[in-house]
Amino acid sequence: MPQLARRLFALPEDLEGAAQSWLEHGDRTPRAARLASSVVLLRDSPTGLETWLAYRPGSSPLGVLAFPGGSLDAADDEPMGWLGPSPQQWAEQMGTDDVGLARRHVVGAIRELFEETGVLLAGPDMSSTVEATSTSEWMRARVAVAEQEKTLAQVLDKRGLSLRTDLLKSLVNWRTPDFAHRRFDTRYFAATVPMGQEPTLLEGKGVWGRWVNAGEVVAGRNSSALGDEVGQHNTTGRSLGKLLVPGSEIMLEKMAGANGCIAYLSYKRKAHVYQPTLVEEDGRLMLEVEAAKTTPGDPQRER
Repeated sequence: MPQLARRLFALPEDLEGAAQSWLEHGDRTPRAARLASSVVLLRDSPTGLETWLAYRPGSSPLGVLAFPGGSLDAADDEPMGWLGPSPQQWAEQMGTDDVGLARRHVVGAIRELFEETGVLLAGPDMSSTVEATSTSEWMRARVAVAEQEKTLAQVLDKRGLSLRTDLLKSLVNWRTPDFAHRRFDTRYFAATVPMGQEPTLLEGKGVWGRWVNAGEVVAGRNSSALGDEVGQHNTTGRSLGKLLVPGSEIMLEKMAGANGCIAYLSYKRKAHVYQPTLVEEDGRLMLEVEAAKTTPGDPQRER
């Protein structure tokens, strides 16, 4: 694992009030964190690794722009067809003794990815995946799952499909700072898009989402070009650090330094929990993270 170093990040505007209150009233017991899963979608391009980013309305702890993801759901515990590593193997990969929790995170990741992008990591067997998930029928299924009118288990069972958990790769575990009013404990995974599928926004919910080149986004981190393109009140005129949570920014850096999907996915990661802490630097409140100095495939790169 690369050497960890102290990194400083901008404090998001929607956390400023909570940060000030935390400082004024002294350390208190942090609010309980909601469990969440998020999936970093990847694809290769001639100019480097690309990933899917989307706008999140409201004040999401995952960031204004984020990878597909969200809170775990009670229905994630329902029995369903399962292909690939067992929940026990997932627990070992994720560094937890709680096999049920590991299973929930994996199911939640696949469900959230399906709801938000239509990409479905499922198939009838280990040698194939479902295709053409952009039809109106599949969109209805996505909306039904998102509105909790149907469960993912019901959608899969009706079509004779099982989860392809072998198509997911465990990345890292990020927790929202202690002082935040809404806290998430998020497990991040990575996946490439199965053949015959393409991400699309959820009907009636999606505002903006597209493939972005990780290297270009990181290179333009001080520009407001991406935020201006999204065109929302909390994105226009803002640089990358004001749009992403630290975890997303660091993952984009690692993608930018990786030599393609295979290199990024095969990079050996140890189970580790990252959590930004509140610090004051030159009179400014900032978030401090102990994070890797280098990026896979680019050992000289430091920030």
